[in-house]
Amino acid sequence: MFFHKKETIVKSVNIDEANPRYAQLLLEQFGGATGELSAALQYWVQSFHVEDAGIKDMLQDIAVEEFSHLEMVGKLIESHTKNVDQTEAFKSTLFAVRGAGPHFLDSQGSAWTATYLNEGGDVVRDLRANIAAEAGARQTYESLIKVAPDQGTKETLVHLLTREISHTKMFMKALDSLGKLTDPFFGNIQPDETVDIYYNLSTNGQDERGPWNSDENFRYIANPVQEKA
Repeated sequence: MFFHKKETIVKSVNIDEANPRYAQLLLEQFGGATGELSAALQYWVQSFHVEDAGIKDMLQDIAVEEFSHLEMVGKLIESHTKNVDQTEAFKSTLFAVRGAGPHFLDSQGSAWTATYLNEGGDVVRDLRANIAAEAGARQTYESLIKVAPDQGTKETLVHLLTREISHTKMFMKALDSLGKLTDPFFGNIQPDETVDIYYNLSTNGQDERGPWNSDENFRYIANPVQEKA
């Protein structure tokens, strides 16, 4: 059961002046791959197959918050397209055809699709996918903030970016509670004997070394061709 409280989750969304061209960019976080609709649906559906009551509750809480973020982005888009339908700026955007306000499109006019969703029936896999999803959303918000046309828009987007960081921390803590924050193994299939091998596939003899190929968790194969022979 859902109830809609008809106000935004944190504060009202205010802009200084409508900017329909910027509104088209904002569509990326409404109907785009990294947008709030994608996140809300992804986390909500994931919660249905999580047995841990605490993690299920967390996923549902974050999903509902993402729906509230979708509302905030939608209100921003509505504000930036309101009463400007006769301007040249409006006519140069996809709103000229689709009408003012938000639509289930990304900034390039491509329709939202469920292929954006990343869920797979395993809580460890899903939490890791969610961390990646939050990273994508943060990057998009950062790009939008850099070109925000007014302070009111910028403040709203900074809040939304901040909450993406908060969600990432929650997902990481949930993984840690399962003992899977840094453990690459999950599922029931045991890996074979190559699991700790790092192959040097550079041909210039100047392979870069780091913890990904030089600590005690890896066997470094300097010349895979010679080793195989």
